Amino acid sequence: MSPLLSAERRSLDASMERAGFYPTLLADVVHDALDGREPLSHIIHLETHFERTEVHRHITVLVLTDDMLVITHVDDQQLDEEGEQMMAQVSTESVPVSQIRSVVLGYMYSQPQNYKPSDQARELTLAIAWSGGQRLDMGPAGCADPQCEADHGYTGTIAQEDIVLRVSAEADGIQAVQNAKAFARALRKVNTDTVNMRTFDSAADRQRMPGIGSRFNRGHHQR
Repeated sequence: MSPLLSAERRSLDASMERAGFYPTLLADVVHDALDGREPLSHIIHLETHFERTEVHRHITVLVLTDDMLVITHVDDQQLDEEGEQMMAQVSTESVPVSQIRSVVLGYMYSQPQNYKPSDQARELTLAIAWSGGQRLDMGPAGCADPQCEADHGYTGTIAQEDIVLRVSAEADGIQAVQNAKAFARALRKVNTDTVNMRTFDSAADRQRMPGIGSRFNRGHHQR
């Protein structure tokens, strides 16, 4: 185990502990999903939602290894009004890096007219697609005439995504935005390296089997 990978594992454990969302349970689930693989990079995103008198929290942990993207999601649910009975729902998914089709980053900058290279993005949206699933956003279509009352049908956009994380400096801190950016870079590098290696292996296989196509062609023309 190299010092770099050991340091990343310690960083992952520390991040889960700082998140404070059932850290012992979360750490056990994440490491079980890793199945002995060493993490290269990670991102942890904790969200809180209020629904009437109830508070719902959920956490998403993305861990990148050299061949897998491991996704862990934990929700908690309050079973009684006093909040003494809680239930945690856990899901994990392991996606081969070679299957990742796209990594999309969206940035939000404040006061772009005063932008300087040292300015940090105030918000980052990370979208990762691997299954070919698509999200369709629809809305009424219109035209440039403000007096027009005609029915223009619907318009929409199709986005390819399997998971989307939105990290903002206001809600999560500027460091969280930078961590998300670093994770996306690491993911793109591993994904690109995997694709390049697969392409190289395919080319090498063709070189090891010269003349197969030409033999088939000769047989075809000799009829």
